[in-house]
This record gives sequence, structure tokens and C-alpha cells, in this order.
Amino acid sequence: NPKEAVARARCVVAEAEIALVSRDLGWPAKALDAARAALEKHGDRLNAAHAGHLKVRRLLLIGRLDEAEHVLAGLDPAPLPPAARAAHELAVAGIAMRRLRTRPARAALEWARHAAHIAGIPGLIAEVESASQALETPAARLITQGRELPVLLEEVEALQGSPALIVDAFRYALRGGGVTISLASRPVLFALARTLAEAWPGDVSRGELVARAFGGRHADESHRARLRVEIGRLRAELRPLAGISATKHGFTLAPRQAHAVMVLARPIEERHAAVLALLADGEAWSSSALALALGTGQRSVQRALEPLAEAGKVQSFGHGRARRWMTPPVAGFTTTLLLPAPLPDG
Repeated sequence: NPKEAVARARCVVAEAEIALVSRDLGWPAKALDAARAALEKHGDRLNAAHAGHLKVRRLLLIGRLDEAEHVLAGLDPAPLPPAARAAHELAVAGIAMRRLRTRPARAALEWARHAAHIAGIPGLIAEVESASQALETPAARLITQGRELPVLLEEVEALQGSPALIVDAFRYALRGGGVTISLASRPVLFALARTLAEAWPGDVSRGELVARAFGGRHADESHRARLRVEIGRLRAELRPLAGISATKHGFTLAPRQAHAVMVLARPIEERHAAVLALLADGEAWSSSALALALGTGQRSVQRALEPLAEAGKVQSFGHGRARRWMTPPVAGFTTTLLLPAPLPDG
């Protein structure tokens, strides 16, 4: 019976929307795909589009941008009513911001704002304004030659064409002259590279390098020996972009072609910054949803939430599987999730 099939599919879409709002990201995505297909088959294109937008929003939350972009490309916004059109443009803007494409993001947000006002839905209007505000608040910190400046997403985008050597603390990589070197799997090497970059053009003492890379307060002989080994490894990794020279007190970074060195750092850095960044959207998250979005284990997330709760930075309600975590947004900063995708090379 077509009517029953459509009714069942609409119920599945409604359940998916509730799951998304509740940050139940483990909800079966295949059920939503099947519902969307059924709605398309029976001519309910509006609810089929709504299902597609729900899928895109879920994919954005877990950082799967290529898939989100693919789904969105298959949705035609032209016949959508204003509320659905606003949702579509918000998704377009979300992908663009995460791709560091601020111009198309602004254009999409203008469409979304226009459609939301026509729809006259206060919650939707507020959502568009919140998304727009993300472009006007600092998304990162730029550290160079001992100075630290907050930078907007647009300014981060402009750095892609910079001739400087960029040390990217979002992705644990170094970029310059069209070359990208990832140290995501080498945290000690990245810590050394970042410390040297922050001090450039000056040098860094061996004691400070030991403290930043190994957590040791005092550089004993074993620390010094390990530092020599790791500096050798870092030299080999960075050879296309920079050299590392020994000085009387320590080491200094020597870019091969770049005339400046800049560190792109998160606006707020602390041990569990990634968890706080997700919670900064103001929604209530389950620990399982946080784990899925972060690509880590649920127990690891729970271990992170415990000290954050003790420090009063997050709060929970509910018990067992119904337990949810949330925190108010950090005033003056946009969420670091605006930068989850790999930056373009060069």
C-alpha cells in the first residue's frame, strides 16, 4: 500500500530528526536511506529532501565532508519551500566553512537568512544567525615572532596562499611552498616542531624542548640523549621545508625558502579541547555520540568528561544510556569544529 509505505517512511524520518537533535549519532543511517528512497519513489519529494538534509547534518557532525558534499549535490534546492531551502543553504554553508571557503559560505548564509525570514520560524532564524556569527568570531590563533593574534576563518583561508612556513596545530602538519608534511602520527616530533616555530627566528633551549616534548621538568642526560634522537628524526621529516640548526643553548628552525614562520593554533587549548569543541554547539550529547564524532572509544570520552565535570566545564543530566552532556558556548570564539577537514596543499 503506497500510503502506508509513505507513512512508515515519514515516521522513520521523524525518528531520525529526533535522534539528530538528541545527538544519537549511532542511529541506523541505513533506515534513513531506505525511507528517503521510499519517499522519492512515491513522489513525496519534500520529505525525501528533508531526509537528505538530515543525513548531511549527521555526516557533518562526524566530519565526513566528502560524503556530505556528495549527498547535498544530489538535492535540488529550487523547488523547496522556504524552511527547507534555509536548511539546505545552512548545510551548504557548513560544508563551505569546513572547507575554508568563506565566500560561498557567506553567499549560502545570505540565501538561508532570506529563506528563514520568509518562513517566519524564529528558531530557524536564530540558527542562521548563529551560523553567520561563526564567520565573525576568532576561529584560531596565529603565533609568529613572539606575537599572538586571533584570526577569523576568512584570515585562516587567506593563509593558504601565504609564502610562509605554516605549522598547523589543528592537523599536526607543516605546510609551505606547495608541500605538506603530516606529523599527526608523530606527536613528539610535532611538539618539537611547534616549539621551534613559536620561537623563530630565535632558538629554544634544550630544557624547554624536553619539557614541551617529553613533559620532563629537568633535562637529565637520558632526556638529552632522547632529544638528540628525536631532533635527528625531525630533521629528516622536515628536510623539504626547513633545517634545524644547533646553537649554544639549544636548537633553531631554519626555513629553506619561506621568509616567515607561523603557528596556526586552536583558539583555546587544553587537554580535552576536542570534547569541549563538540559540546560548544550548545546541544546535549551522549558519550557514545561524542566518541563517534571524535573517532575514538566511548571509554576514552568518559575519562575526558569526568575531569571536565569536576572542573565545572561540562554538566550532565539523565542516567545510563539516557545521560547527556552539554556546556554553554565559549564566549568570543567559534567552535574549532569549523576546521576539521584537511587543508588544501599549497
